[in-house]
Amino acid sequence: MSLPPPPPGPLPLRRRRRRPAVLGLCTEGLYRVSGNKTDQDNIQKQFDQDHNISLVSMEVTVNAVAGALKAFFADLPDPLIPYSLHPELLEAAKIPDKTERLHALKEIVKKFHPVNYDVFRYVITHLNRVSQQNKINLMTADNLSICFWPTLMRPDFENREFLSTTKIHQSVVETFIQQCQFFFYNGEIVETVNTAAPPPPSNPGQLVEPMVPLQLPPPLQPQLIQPQLQTDPLGII
Repeated sequence: MSLPPPPPGPLPLRRRRRRPAVLGLCTEGLYRVSGNKTDQDNIQKQFDQDHNISLVSMEVTVNAVAGALKAFFADLPDPLIPYSLHPELLEAAKIPDKTERLHALKEIVKKFHPVNYDVFRYVITHLNRVSQQNKINLMTADNLSICFWPTLMRPDFENREFLSTTKIHQSVVETFIQQCQFFFYNGEIVETVNTAAPPPPSNPGQLVEPMVPLQLPPPLQPQLIQPQLQTDPLGII
């Protein structure tokens, strides 16, 4: 006697949904390890043609998707964190008192263009989620800020004076990742522990949990704002 086929129920669906998240958020070296350049370019090309592309059907690696995401922000005409606010952010980052510093940074973020603000909130929330899995993916808020601050801020690397402020630029992005709920969800300030840059980390620090559900903002495009951005099926976003 043969066994009946398994009924179409919620269990197979749960498996399909959980596996991409594990592959994405728990991938070791996420955003630090480079993916296949050909796959990354193909993802960007397909996305330009159709925002509803299926990354699963393309059979690309998580690192290729991560690289394509970083490249998207690197290719924007202007950085996601506006140049006009860089001086204010750097000055606020130098405030000795932690509470005063965080409130100053929060007021500056409110000056972002609404689209920039929504996308920045989404990206930082995602990076906070990645950092919460740092014991598996080895990507702390410190490591992620090293990978992302040049993409999100895009400063002038040819300016010698800029070289003396690189650590401050990084600390700004790291602070946004660590204090995600304070900046964007009216949460409390989180007590954090400094970690050593790049992995393996010596101390994962204390991170925000549980995270609030992500509210997907409209995508920020190089030339215009497009319709609703689709969630990444590989769990990168």
